[in-house]
Amino acid sequence: MSEKKAKPDEDDFAVAASQADSGLLREFLGFLMESKKWWLVPLLIAFALVAALVFLGGTGAAPFIYSLF
Repeated sequence: MSEKKAKPDEDDFAVAASQADSGLLREFLGFLMESKKWWLVPLLIAFALVAALVFLGGTGAAPFIYSLF
C-alpha cells in the first residue's frame, strides 16, 4: 500500500501572509485553547503583578506601595 503525502498548496502561504496580524494576546489565547496549557495563566498573572510592583516601586507611587507591606 502506498500512501500519498498531502502536498500543501502554495496559495495557502500567500493567503496566510496577506491576512492581518491578530495580535499577541489573541495569538496567545489561541495557543492556550489549542494546546490546553491553561496552567500557564496563573503563572503569567503572577509575573505581571511582580513586574507591576517593580515598575511602580521606581515611581512616585513607591511610598504607597511600601505602606501596603
